[in-house]
Amino acid sequence: MKIQRHGEAASRQGPADTFTGEVRIDSPFAAEAPARVSGAVVTFQPGARTHWHTHPLGQTLIVTEGVGWTQCEGGPRTEIRAGDIIWCPCQRRHWHGATPTTAMTHIAIAEALDGKVVDWMEPVTDAQYLAGPLATD
Repeated sequence: MKIQRHGEAASRQGPADTFTGEVRIDSPFAAEAPARVSGAVVTFQPGARTHWHTHPLGQTLIVTEGVGWTQCEGGPRTEIRAGDIIWCPCQRRHWHGATPTTAMTHIAIAEALDGKVVDWMEPVTDAQYLAGPLATD
């Protein structure tokens, strides 16, 4: 058994080539082979968000604090809150992050396929981030 203690890994800023705004990544983890799951605790400050991306085997998000938004391409922005669990389908373009006024933290969990966990794409523009209807359920 391996235990990773909170605070063992240094926090790092979310890189500008995959995130917009102030994002902190804590406690990144990866299972040992042959398992292929990995993840991290990610905190988005107000207005911060991921770029568009996909996951070859999908992604699970567990919101632990705050209020955020997520959106699959072609669908409505959906509000997510502490306690919510979100499944992002395989190969479906999506983004997630904080609302403009509230920070949000989630645990992100994904599996690798042939060593790849995520395909990053272009930034979510301010117009895309704020556009369209907001679904709350």
